[in-house]
Amino acid sequence: QVQLVESGGGSVQSGGSLTLSCVVSGQFYSTYCMGWVRQASGKEPEGVAAINNDGDIRYADFVKGRFTISRVTRVDAKNTLYLQMNSAKPEDTAMYYCAAIPVGAVAVCDLGTQFEYWGQGTLVTVSS
Repeated sequence: QVQLVESGGGSVQSGGSLTLSCVVSGQFYSTYCMGWVRQASGKEPEGVAAINNDGDIRYADFVKGRFTISRVTRVDAKNTLYLQMNSAKPEDTAMYYCAAIPVGAVAVCDLGTQFEYWGQGTLVTVSS
């Protein structure tokens, strides 16, 4: 069983920064494709960034150069996925979800990956 718990959301002014964290519990974390997906009110979910177990990273065009995804594997099993958000824009306002799926279950770890496991989400609000 994989559990994902996000934190770090909040309010920030345009141009500011936030760091989202997602603590991942469960076995075989290192073999998972991980990603951040966001959903703004009244809109469809959209992939923000994805990172494979070999470190291959994909970003949506609308966050390239501003957001950074990273993952840390720890021996105490408190593995964590991060999303560093810089130069935030009002259009970044959304609920942000951490997601995961075993690498072996997908052909490619990408923004359009149909993730299997999801966190509860953390709300990010960017004011102008």
